[in-house]
Amino acid sequence: MVLANHPIERKPEVWQNVNAEPYVHVENVTKSYGGVTPVKDITLSIYKNELFALLGQSGCGKTTLLRILAGLEMPSQGKVFVDGVDITNMPVYKRPVNIMFQSYALFPHLNVYDNIAFGLKQDRLSRKVIHDTVKEALSLVQLSGLDERMPDQLSGGQRQRVALARSFVKRPKLLLLDEPLAALDKKLREQTQFELVNIQERVGITFILVTHDQEEAMTMATRMAIMEDGKIKQIGVPHDIYEFPNSRYVAEFIGNINLFNGIVIEHELDHVLIESPEISCYCYAAHAGAVPIGSSVTFAVRPEKIMISTLQPAYPRNWAQGTIKEIAYLGDVSIYYVQLLSGKVVIATLPNLLRLADRNFQWEDVVYLYWRSENSQVLTV
Repeated sequence: MVLANHPIERKPEVWQNVNAEPYVHVENVTKSYGGVTPVKDITLSIYKNELFALLGQSGCGKTTLLRILAGLEMPSQGKVFVDGVDITNMPVYKRPVNIMFQSYALFPHLNVYDNIAFGLKQDRLSRKVIHDTVKEALSLVQLSGLDERMPDQLSGGQRQRVALARSFVKRPKLLLLDEPLAALDKKLREQTQFELVNIQERVGITFILVTHDQEEAMTMATRMAIMEDGKIKQIGVPHDIYEFPNSRYVAEFIGNINLFNGIVIEHELDHVLIESPEISCYCYAAHAGAVPIGSSVTFAVRPEKIMISTLQPAYPRNWAQGTIKEIAYLGDVSIYYVQLLSGKVVIATLPNLLRLADRNFQWEDVVYLYWRSENSQVLTV
């Protein structure tokens, strides 16, 4: 029997539903003090059970926005809503919000059990409820059996898990994470990223993560907002922000990218043709927006989208000739720095399918770089 090959229908995400009510809504929020405005007229909607990331360089305003959500800072103007309730002027202790700080802030004189149970005891819950809740939290963060350990007897990863358990044990409506993995080494940080996502899905709490680590945000977030100078530059799922940046800033901030300047010489509904003095021929870019003929644009190509050959491509577009000047061997991939005839240096990343000794390209080889039209992203801002 032959089965029909039907495409899989995916259920739309909640943020794609125009009628969906946001769970967290920031409305025209601005924060100014001392002549500085770290947050500028931000409007943002986050939906229930999202793991949303605020990503940007130091000083972009992401931590200030997080502190406004936590109630540690009051906005100069604008409002904040959680689950339909205006919490703009609500004191910290009344907010259905908890925050996990980068430093973890564990009580050094309390053991693991009592650190996690602290907030529950403050709420005067019964001993049995506290015991059962703490035991469940310990199991979720994989620390069962370490109840009696003191913070100075734990590794960095274990302290991070205690802080996480303490922050979600009271089941807040919103959990704020301020650079939660920054203190961990690279390997442990990568492992913990997936564990944190799994925990978030199991406890069913909306998470907002602040980070400057692009890989962390790309790995963990359902959606992410890129911030610069107190403003949000772009909001979207990681894939869309990486593949379809809406500005030069976002394109350069997320991952490595090659940028070329040029002039539009042909514009159709599905493509533009760009003349650039930096490459050997015209660039044909698919899926372009409204860009008039004669306008100056930048087109971007990710390093992993570029292919390398010692033979000149047969087609007349989307290629450039150059010389390999540097090779960075990273184990799974190699990064090639190729200087074009124009003098511009382009980065190409290729997987190491062959052993180092069998590699096709060496230093000072004359090569041709080429890419598909759909991998040229046109940027006008």
